[in-house]
Amino acid sequence: MADFRSERSASPEGEGRAKDALERAWGAYYSANKAVNKPLYAAFPWLRRLVRGQVASAATDLFGFWLLWRLLGGFDGLQQSLGMSRSTIYRRISAFRSVFGEHPDVYEFPGVTVDLEAFVRGMAKTPPAPEEDATE
Repeated sequence: MADFRSERSASPEGEGRAKDALERAWGAYYSANKAVNKPLYAAFPWLRRLVRGQVASAATDLFGFWLLWRLLGGFDGLQQSLGMSRSTIYRRISAFRSVFGEHPDVYEFPGVTVDLEAFVRGMAKTPPAPEEDATE
């Protein structure tokens, strides 16, 4: 496994582009929905704390599944590239559909595009990770 400790980023956020973009988007969304959000959180102040970790974990998992579905070519790609079992893939598809209402092959996240050709070209340029010595 490569050791990048000598090439540290300025912060765990890297350049902070993703964080800045999210804060701008969330700020616009929250401002538009403040009339609904404020009374809801005032009535149920514990609600945010209760579901925050679970929602964040589930959202990350489902988004990651959607992205891998796109990058690896769907069902067969997940099986062949990652070794996912059929039942695992079906469970993830079911979870995705229950949250987003559509199959991951059909669903489009607003504002997110996947440039598969650029991804493949970029991965082809990335040097393979050095193999670890099995005797260690």
